[in-house]
Amino acid sequence: MNKSNRTALVAATIAAGLMVGASSANAAAQCGRASWYALHSRTASGERMNPSALTAAHRSLPFGTKLKVTNRNNGRSVVVRINDRGPFIRGRMLDLSKGAASQLGFISSGHTAVCMARV
Repeated sequence: MNKSNRTALVAATIAAGLMVGASSANAAAQCGRASWYALHSRTASGERMNPSALTAAHRSLPFGTKLKVTNRNNGRSVVVRINDRGPFIRGRMLDLSKGAASQLGFISSGHTAVCMARV
């Protein structure tokens, strides 16, 4: 194999590796429906629910996980911390605190389309 063919092969291999890395990063992002809630009880993690905090409930992510949540309807984003379990309504993947929902701009509608990715 001559030098130019070897260089092209190395470049193609590196490019393929970068493309695989990019697709796996995007695979971590998920899109679906989110709603909001504002209780004053304890969360599943044991802390008291603070409706104005930037927190969220997810069915399976570990407590303390940080997510960047983006409202697909208006492009607004917020970083939240998972501290509770839920939502318990079919078709929803995330319950956000009232404070997070306010920053995302969907208080009046009650639910919206979002995308979330780990931070």
